Amino acid sequence: MTTQSNENKNEQGLTPEEIAAQEIIDQAEEQVETQFDFSANTIGAEQEKINELELALASAQSTISDQKDSVIRAKAEVDNVRRRAAQDVEKARKFALEKFTSELLPVVDNLERAIASVNIEDETQKAIAEGVELTLQSFLSALAKFEIEPIDPKDQPFNPDLHQAMSMQEVEGVEPNTVIAVMQKGYQLNGRLVRPAMVMVSKAAPTVDTSA
Repeated sequence: MTTQSNENKNEQGLTPEEIAAQEIIDQAEEQVETQFDFSANTIGAEQEKINELELALASAQSTISDQKDSVIRAKAEVDNVRRRAAQDVEKARKFALEKFTSELLPVVDNLERAIASVNIEDETQKAIAEGVELTLQSFLSALAKFEIEPIDPKDQPFNPDLHQAMSMQEVEGVEPNTVIAVMQKGYQLNGRLVRPAMVMVSKAAPTVDTSA
């Protein structure tokens, strides 16, 4: 305590013992105030540090979220590329023979025409026809191994996706739009049309006007 404080206490008529006790109380209050100020400053600094850490954590979480989204998008893109590549490879495998098939079909047509033109009553021609027939069947079996299948729609409904109508004819007793003759067979490769069948299609009879 200062000398002025002691003088004030003397003026108040305090005994030396009371003055000493008051000094102890005053010193204790000063220490408490000093400790309170220190604690307040410490708590304020710690709170500021906590706020900084919370901001850093939020920033890190945002960065992680963005990076996670980027990884997911990149993985999806890689999966799409792989799927498209696999589809392209599969298509290439299935349809690589398409042009080659188109070149072979005229050979099949010629063999079928040769068989159709044979006079079966002529023994010499008959023997030749049998040989050509065996050759044709062997050829068709080889094509079938590579998923090359003929389209022979005789007596079937006309299908514009697979058939090409060369002419139409009215046929009694036959439903309209029915294939009544196949002039040239069509072919498919693994379900894809290589050549449409050239056909003749039935048509409806003309309507007779009975009102006259």
